[in-house]
Amino acid sequence: MAKRQLLMLGIRTSFHTIAAVLVAGLIFTAVFLSRNSLPKENPQSHGVTDRGGDSGRECNLFEGKWVFDNVSYPLYKEEDCKFMSDQLACEKFGRKDLSYKFWRWQPHTCDLPRFNGTKLLERLRNKRMVYVGDSLNRGQWVSMVCMVSSVITNPKAMYMHNNGSNLITFKALEYNATIDYYWAPLLVESNSDDPTNHRFPDRIVRIQSIEKHARHWTNADIIVFNSYLWWRMPHIKSLWGSFEKSDGIYKEVEMVRVYEMALQTLSQWLEVHVNPNITKLFFMSMSPTHERAEEWGGILNQNCYGEASLIDKEGYTGRGSDPKMMRVLENVLDGLKNRGLNMQMINITQLSEYRKEGHPSIYRKQWGTVKENEISNPSSNADCIHWCLPGVPDVWNELLYAYILDHHSS
Repeated sequence: MAKRQLLMLGIRTSFHTIAAVLVAGLIFTAVFLSRNSLPKENPQSHGVTDRGGDSGRECNLFEGKWVFDNVSYPLYKEEDCKFMSDQLACEKFGRKDLSYKFWRWQPHTCDLPRFNGTKLLERLRNKRMVYVGDSLNRGQWVSMVCMVSSVITNPKAMYMHNNGSNLITFKALEYNATIDYYWAPLLVESNSDDPTNHRFPDRIVRIQSIEKHARHWTNADIIVFNSYLWWRMPHIKSLWGSFEKSDGIYKEVEMVRVYEMALQTLSQWLEVHVNPNITKLFFMSMSPTHERAEEWGGILNQNCYGEASLIDKEGYTGRGSDPKMMRVLENVLDGLKNRGLNMQMINITQLSEYRKEGHPSIYRKQWGTVKENEISNPSSNADCIHWCLPGVPDVWNELLYAYILDHHSS
């Protein structure tokens, strides 16, 4: 009898054990399925409102159209921004057609959040944001400084510091917020690193050297990179060695290849030195130029000079942008993400392609004496690379703003 009772007890114990295991397995399966059934986060819908009422619809901020809006734009007045650059102040230097100030970017399936300078400064409180790159990135930095300074009513509560070095600093004192610009047109070390004397017949890069620049923005909370304009030549001379020593190895390298090598140097440095829990990384895609009017149906051998309207052909692309370089950038950023560090590309290329009328053309400060042939043929002196302010770079910053808000709230 005792043996039978022990046997029955063992059977009951085994049954309870098996039941407990089955229940635990069912609970685990339910939790797993519930987690994996959550809607996937769309990386391009950050901080935006879906206009279709369908919360599951994906939104691409970079696909859309320009809408004329002289009520909400411009976001600031050129004459009110004391940090404005004379290279970009087109109205100041004689431009009469001011419609370039009044265009709003409208994504196809959502609304881009309107820029709020106070809200951004709150997000930047006790933080540092740095734009790193060439003069186009400097123009975007000027745009951002004008946008945030427009909400600071006390002029003594902000200042700019520029001692002639590669680094320029804007400080909003009330928020202890810093927005810097750092001149590094090729990102890696080059013979064009001087912020004023940087134009040479041969462009040389130290393709594996970035520490000289990177130490100035290592501790930033937000870094916004760009690099495109200074690469636009078939081959670039690359240096393995030092500028100071004569034993370096120089080699002419095909441009797209050396561009990829420079981006790899940047990504490897970031992977080692940047804490992804602290620093948010962005890369602005290429800003197109408008130097050949025949590409959009204009007069042969003309450019953006005299243009007052947008290109209305959806998907238009000219030779002022380089798809091969875009693919290289995308591949490098994908590789960096696979290694655990996300650098978000802000794709400004297509939306900027439409804006042939947005460049300074001849309406800017002339850094030298205007030659007779430039007076008789103004288009020969037209800047069809940079952008008037207020203007296109303000929208670049609105896109950046949408991503910054999401990153900081997540």
